[in-house]
Amino acid sequence: MPRIKSAKKAMRQARSRTIRNRDQRSALRTAVKRVRTATGAAAVQAYAAAVQLLDRAARKGLIHKNNAARHKSRLAAFVKTQAK
Repeated sequence: MPRIKSAKKAMRQARSRTIRNRDQRSALRTAVKRVRTATGAAAVQAYAAAVQLLDRAARKGLIHKNNAARHKSRLAAFVKTQAK
């Protein structure tokens, strides 16, 4: 356990950031899964929600911007096949 005041604060901050990141990453994964399981018009709506979360995660540094772009591209191709 840290004894220095700044180290204690850093530990508190790291704990809260870890929890926030875990929640956001979980929500992101759930959104991607919803796109994969949806069909037809529901897939298009789920895709729009997933894109919003992916962009936000990339902007905030939760995932790399290329990772977000790759997911969006693959999901878009998947949704395109579902729309037929």
